[in-house]
Amino acid sequence: MFNKLFLTLLCLFGTITLFAQTRSHEFAIQSDNDSFLGQGSDRYYTNGIFFYLRKGLKINETENNLQNKVLGFEIGQKMYNAQSGYVPDPTYIDRPFAAYSYIGSTLNLLYKNESNIKLSAQLGIVGPAAGGEPVQKLIHNTFGFYHLNGWQYQVRNNVQLNLGAEYNKLLARASWVDISFTSYANLGNGFTGAGLGPLVRLGIFNQLFNSVSTQSTVSDADQTGNLHTHELFFYYKPQANGVLYDATIQGSLLNKTPDPNHLEVTLTKKPFVFSQQVGIGVSTNRFTFDIAAIFHTREVEKMLRSHQWGSLTGAYKFK
Repeated sequence: MFNKLFLTLLCLFGTITLFAQTRSHEFAIQSDNDSFLGQGSDRYYTNGIFFYLRKGLKINETENNLQNKVLGFEIGQKMYNAQSGYVPDPTYIDRPFAAYSYIGSTLNLLYKNESNIKLSAQLGIVGPAAGGEPVQKLIHNTFGFYHLNGWQYQVRNNVQLNLGAEYNKLLARASWVDISFTSYANLGNGFTGAGLGPLVRLGIFNQLFNSVSTQSTVSDADQTGNLHTHELFFYYKPQANGVLYDATIQGSLLNKTPDPNHLEVTLTKKPFVFSQQVGIGVSTNRFTFDIAAIFHTREVEKMLRSHQWGSLTGAYKFK
């Protein structure tokens, strides 16, 4: 199956025009689901859907260290359940039922030395108002999946304000392989933590200021001097993550008073999570694709297993 996927991407890549043209806008859709890996699981981080709009910004004369600058807007939802979407009673909940829905914005500053700083802000909500239960019921009813039971124990409503920053920097490069340092930090009443690790790319790739790897394939000005007109590469991204707070596991940071009218189940998060991401990045004149598999160690002390999911992202670039 993997060989067929690679050949399909290679054929798609080979039919694209050889003449690249700068595009300043991009609309993207990302879908995450554990079923994409074909293991028949329906647990933990089970579904995510995201919509992105990105625009390349003009670089001012005083910003002579910048090569590219991208403004982004996004809306999304993440959905979590226990070891299954059906639990007979609360004792089977090894990861809380929860959903997180948000709107957000990003500013990606990409420098000529192939480092970048990406700032983000999200306003969202965790709890029944995030719409996790009706969305999962719709998916299961539409495709004839099993009956759900457990959302009555989901994390209570709490409003989220979350800020984030990413920093990436090229470390070394040969003609067909490079390695970069990647890191992030989050601060908010929903998600607080940080992580770091390497990113290894093999294949046909561009500099980090105009690449799928940094969500920077749009630009307000022509990106002269790129390594390639298009991208087709494999990547591997292991990361060590420190978790200080996660509202989808621990509930509200500010309101710990029990609600007798809500059967909320929260649990204890693990302070350290190791993740691995393997994938394929493709960028053409008009289209961008990122196909990945993500593997996480257990996020909650009580979780019976580690978890994994697939992620599919497709983007269309336009003026």
